[in-house]
Amino acid sequence: MNYYKLLLILLFISTSCKTDVKNNKQIFTSEKTTNFVIAFGSCNNQNLPNTLWNEITKNNPNIWIWGGDIIYSDTEDMSYLEQNYLKQKNNIDYSTFAKNIDILATWDDHDYGMNDGGTEYPKKAEAQQLFLDFIDIPKNDIRRKQEGVYFSKDYTINNKVIKIILLDTRYFRTALTQDKKTKKRYKPNTLGNGTMLGEKQWKWLQTELQNSKASYHILISSIQFLSAEHGFESWGNMPNEIKKLEKLIATTKTKNAIILSGDRHISEISKKEIDGLTYPLIDFTSSGLTHSYSNFSEEPNMYRIGNVVSEKSFGLLKFDFNNNAVTMEMRGKNNAILESFTQKYK
Repeated sequence: MNYYKLLLILLFISTSCKTDVKNNKQIFTSEKTTNFVIAFGSCNNQNLPNTLWNEITKNNPNIWIWGGDIIYSDTEDMSYLEQNYLKQKNNIDYSTFAKNIDILATWDDHDYGMNDGGTEYPKKAEAQQLFLDFIDIPKNDIRRKQEGVYFSKDYTINNKVIKIILLDTRYFRTALTQDKKTKKRYKPNTLGNGTMLGEKQWKWLQTELQNSKASYHILISSIQFLSAEHGFESWGNMPNEIKKLEKLIATTKTKNAIILSGDRHISEISKKEIDGLTYPLIDFTSSGLTHSYSNFSEEPNMYRIGNVVSEKSFGLLKFDFNNNAVTMEMRGKNNAILESFTQKYK
């Protein structure tokens, strides 16, 4: 009798989560699974102490998403870039963490190889392969053959689908407009020129959203989408691209889109009402895994809700399907909650 009970338990464990490799979907079928937790973060220097992996683990996340700047390695020397990726990969705390969780990732400028870099970076094709090596992408994966690291993956939990869409804001991004009149680094291009994603990636994104049946769509952008007054890198430097993405989300009737971003060494939540959407668009920035803008005092952001967190932190999205709600948390040392916000959806 005990033997058959053990067999049933092992069978349940083995079938509670499965992956549909062909369609790039991960399915969670356990009757008891009512919530799903996404952990994410950015700005991680491989030469600094990685102190937050154990704290992230305490939250039992289902997946981890790198939001960019996995390492800091501005270089055109690919052997040096590879060494820095390996240093991070072999970090004992990170390697232990990475063994037990599904990892998704996009890159930003410092792991791309060029500070504030875009399409002009001459080693982008070579750097892409090293980036994919770091996150253990198989040699036959589509990302090995395409230009850019954009990608999507579906997670199904008790008939609810969460679609993760990882954008590449580096490979195709055209030059930004420098601000030579103020202390800001860049200013918006008022001529409507420039592209953030490039033609191929825009077409891919449109198809992903049009064909999606997901209940939630999580778009990963390495740079901020809504906060644009600070004068550093952001989608705000290309207002035409902001309008394009907002219109695309609205016209495709994309359900419950949330943007996750990084880059800034601060964490904050921005919220905007978009014409054509029945819910507010949220940009949740989590930035500063190993170092942060600790001297932060203030910075304008017309869409900010809550407080800016300027200490080392990571982000969590907790899905409550029973109440159609997503709780967004910024956590740091000792897994302490530094800021929290809950958005209810229809």
